[in-house]
Order: sequence, then C-alpha cells, then structure tokens
Amino acid sequence: MFHAVVQLDQQHAQVLHFDTHQVHAARIEPQDRRAGDDGEHALFSAVCQAVQDTQEVLVTGACAAIAEFRGYVETHRPRLVNHIADYRPAAPLSQGQMLALARQFFVSYDRSA
Repeated sequence: MFHAVVQLDQQHAQVLHFDTHQVHAARIEPQDRRAGDDGEHALFSAVCQAVQDTQEVLVTGACAAIAEFRGYVETHRPRLVNHIADYRPAAPLSQGQMLALARQFFVSYDRSA
C-alpha cells in the first residue's frame, strides 16, 4: 500500500497501511530481547520492517518516542528517511482517529509535492 501511519509509545506501535479502499492494521510488540539489544531498538526495527515497502509514512506518538525513533531511522535505517513524510506528536489515538489524521495529512502532503 502507498500510505501508512504509525503510532508509537515506548512499549508498542500501531501501524495502519491504507489506500482509498482498504486498511490493514497491525500492533507491533518488540519480540527480540537479545543481550545487548534493548526492547526499544527491537520495537523500532520491527516498525521499520513493517513500513519498508511503503512509499509515504506518517509517524505519530509521544514526543520522546518519535524523537528516539527518528534518531534510530537516521542512524540504522537511512533508506527509510525519505519515505517518512512527517513526525507529528499526538496523544494516544484510536484506529479511526489515526486513519482520519493520516488521510487529512496525506491529502495536504500530496498536493504540496
């Protein structure tokens, strides 16, 4: 799918891939807690993998979580940098609220491109 919205906190992420006709939702929990790899990096790695084939991604969530995720992407997944359209701080949102926020954002974003 062309668009995705990600909502992050320190423990998990909610990812919605969507187009005009369908939405696919996934909740991501960090699974890999190897020695030397904290849960946060495992979570960020899983989120990056979930959106790696998505053309445009909006990232929302707590300021600290999105700042840390942005740093992770820039350092560890630089190929994703250009696919992330924006980072927007937001309080926890329902799936419906996430989808509405993302659809509104991408209408404006796509017009300005």
